[in-house]
Amino acid sequence: MDPVFEVELRCADAWPAQVEERLGDWRLRAAGGFTGRANSTLTSGDPGVPVPEALHRAVVFAKANGIGPTAHVVSDSRHEDAVRSAGWVVDEGHPGGAESGVLVGSLAGFRGAEVAGVSVSDVPVPGWWELVASGTPTDAQRHVLASGTGTGFGVVERDGEVVAAVRGAVVGDLLHIARLAVRPSHRRRGLARGLLVGLAAWGAERGAVRCALQVAAHNTAAWELYESLGCVEHHRYRYWVPA
Repeated sequence: MDPVFEVELRCADAWPAQVEERLGDWRLRAAGGFTGRANSTLTSGDPGVPVPEALHRAVVFAKANGIGPTAHVVSDSRHEDAVRSAGWVVDEGHPGGAESGVLVGSLAGFRGAEVAGVSVSDVPVPGWWELVASGTPTDAQRHVLASGTGTGFGVVERDGEVVAAVRGAVVGDLLHIARLAVRPSHRRRGLARGLLVGLAAWGAERGAVRCALQVAAHNTAAWELYESLGCVEHHRYRYWVPA
């Protein structure tokens, strides 16, 4: 299997949409507008029909589920020119940024000073939701973030308060890492790194040997953190919308 296709599929499995339809290898996804990944058509692989027809099906699906039609397209992939030729354009106004990088690395590279108060549980604590969902989660947020199997919810606590949080999901031998957040009052103290090291140990106990992260191209601080843990860019993808 193509390595880019394989990583994209595992990342998709780790981020379950509320509604998903298959079109060949493509995945048409909707989740009430929560995150681009869960509300776009993943165009990796073969849709089984001509790309213009597949994109039309994506538009119909999006309208039926109350979201805007969006295609998740791997940069420089065999489908990118076809998507462009069908009259779609890069969504430069996408809230999270039009382009993201997929970083991969070995969990063996996740090392750092031990941080007190790190824990990873099978269910999210209330303080976890506060950081990653800005308070009480919506149904879509609960589904995407907490409905999958093999999911871990990491936190750092100080005096009974959650000051850092992250989500991990093990899919096969891969740990998908997302939603890392640290309270502004506790940044620059090594908490993010310590939490990631703890999450990597949790994932390794469940059979993961590598990790993947999807990071917005403009989020330089996150790139620097993950690169310091041994992660490298695997590929990039962009969001496309009808012109």
